[in-house]
Amino acid sequence: MEFKWEEGFTIKVSSSEDEVLISANREGLRSLANHLLTLADEENGHFHLDEHNSLEKGSTELIVEKID
Repeated sequence: MEFKWEEGFTIKVSSSEDEVLISANREGLRSLANHLLTLADEENGHFHLDEHNSLEKGSTELIVEKID
């Protein structure tokens, strides 16, 4: 899978005991939307995002998986 990132994107993920918050600027939301569309068109798969891979420092790891 090849993901398209919008220039200037910012995405942060945080979580508490019972909720997950995804905070993003316009470019970050467009990037996530592109990732979801790319994943939707695959037969199966998943992607990981964390502070070492695209998310802001201090972010909770985000895993998105396509299921049948």
